[in-house]
Amino acid sequence: MSHGFELEQPAAAAAAMSGPTGISGLLARFNGLLMWISMIAMVVTALVLTYSVVSRYFFKAPTDWQDEASVFMLVGVTFFSAAHVQARRGHIGIEALAAVLPPAVNAVRLLLVDILSFLFCAFFSWKSWTLFHEAWVDGQTTTSTFAPPLWIPYGMMAFGMTLLALQILVQILARADKERSAP
Repeated sequence: MSHGFELEQPAAAAAAMSGPTGISGLLARFNGLLMWISMIAMVVTALVLTYSVVSRYFFKAPTDWQDEASVFMLVGVTFFSAAHVQARRGHIGIEALAAVLPPAVNAVRLLLVDILSFLFCAFFSWKSWTLFHEAWVDGQTTTSTFAPPLWIPYGMMAFGMTLLALQILVQILARADKERSAP
């Protein structure tokens, strides 16, 4: 299992990015902002759920909005923080072959994994944007009595996956740029 420790450190990787990947600095700052928003949303989610339990248990006053509000916030937290985690290579990966492959072959394997990850995230992003569009145009809502619009979680999902795909693309381009400039 790998947590990206064997890869370049994020600051060194960001400093090495130039040319077509010059957008990486802006992307890093934006992802950092989204990470802070995600942390705040996680605390708000905990407070909402705590309020719901206290309200129901002590005051016998059930709420009908806390579950969906919490799920919506957790969707946002998950998808808004994904690109920030990817920038630090913090997603868990199985590295059973890394120790036995020669470094050149392992580099090709890592590049192939990044390309396949990018393709998957780009497809997921595209499908998420179509879900967002359908929910927006059709005015779709959840089936609860609270009935919040579904474009909210679909929009967060689509936006987060687009950022994740962009982050992976920036990393692929940075690796290609690094390979080109290596002696």
